[in-house]
Amino acid sequence: MPSAVLDHLQKSLNAEDGSSGVLHIQIQHSIRIAVEELVMQPGTVLPSEREMSETLGVSRTSIRKAMDRLVDEGLLIRRQGARTEIARRFEKPLSSLTSFSEDMRSRGLSPGMIWIARETAAASPSEVMALNLSIGATVSRLKRVRTGDGLPMAIEHASIPSQFLPDPSAVTGSLYDVMSENGHRPARALQRLRAAVASAEDARLLDLEPGAALLLAERRCFDANGTPVEFTQTRYCGERYDFVVELKPN
Repeated sequence: MPSAVLDHLQKSLNAEDGSSGVLHIQIQHSIRIAVEELVMQPGTVLPSEREMSETLGVSRTSIRKAMDRLVDEGLLIRRQGARTEIARRFEKPLSSLTSFSEDMRSRGLSPGMIWIARETAAASPSEVMALNLSIGATVSRLKRVRTGDGLPMAIEHASIPSQFLPDPSAVTGSLYDVMSENGHRPARALQRLRAAVASAEDARLLDLEPGAALLLAERRCFDANGTPVEFTQTRYCGERYDFVVELKPN
């Protein structure tokens, strides 16, 4: 951690009044303010509990309690090897139908991907139901890790009827860009969200601990004629993604 950050935390603690019994709350507040004021940037790796304890002159117990609570809040993330860093979080409005690439570009980030699989295969029962297909119909399947500025953000499984995407290798970037060229860009969608936990494979692909919180989004998309054109299951990293919806009175 840069010396400026430690100086900020030390000044904040010196300005706080209170007994040692609430010292961990003061530490939480100081770290939170440092993040809000961008003294600590997302992705900043924090020093060890021992280093913070010695530099700030507080007990390791207070440091640990403050860090534990900030991890629970989602402000901090613990990595393998006891590394702790400031979380990187991105907001996605639920009311807008945009591609992952568009989401990342709107935040000034460079969208990227790591391909896991691209194939054409007979539709599974769940794909038949979601896409209103006939038994024996084929779909193009795309499985990839989506990244923002190189940071793993989500694991995406997309299924598109072969009539709308005959060759899955045609998708080298944004799926919606390719579907737009074919005249079948999604015009509306139904999306369902639920909580999930990271499997061993999810954790490996997203650089998380097994059992970490995920957001599972299932999306059925329709073109302007109301025809189902995409069924996607996306496992978002819960510590990096927030879904936001605007509520209005009736």
